[in-house]
Amino acid sequence: MRRALIVGVAAVAMALAVSACGGSSTSKLSQAAQREADLYSIDQIERTWHRAASRHDLNLMMSLWAPKATFTLGGTTVEGKTAIRDIFSKAGPFQPQNHWVSDTPAYKIRTTVNGDKGTLYFQCHYVDVKTGKIMAVVGADQDVKKIDGKWLITNFAGSSPTLSP
Repeated sequence: MRRALIVGVAAVAMALAVSACGGSSTSKLSQAAQREADLYSIDQIERTWHRAASRHDLNLMMSLWAPKATFTLGGTTVEGKTAIRDIFSKAGPFQPQNHWVSDTPAYKIRTTVNGDKGTLYFQCHYVDVKTGKIMAVVGADQDVKKIDGKWLITNFAGSSPTLSP
């Protein structure tokens, strides 16, 4: 009887120890999975950006921006989606006469995440469909934030990177 009690207590102790360890590794696994999911979602901003620019789709482009986002290019900064939309409406990739495909070399993409904030850098290479010539190159350095479950751009700083392989 005493032996059965000791074995029973040992079995319960072992079960508690295993479940405690399982919870810890499950938590770490969940955190790792969430991080990967967030990095993937942030990366989708770059894909959507290029889809919007290649299709002249201003509404799709604006779906990437937080309401009070800032946009800096050429020393000028604007704030808010209305002002950002105005800039894109005048930009070369969105002009109806320009038939450009927007692309980013994969090795030029950098993404970070820390909780509900992150960063995203990529270059936009705008290529004329008819001639195959690169018409413009812009470096897009962005702060992003998860707002209401969606990753959005909160701050954009554009630059003119030099083209290199």
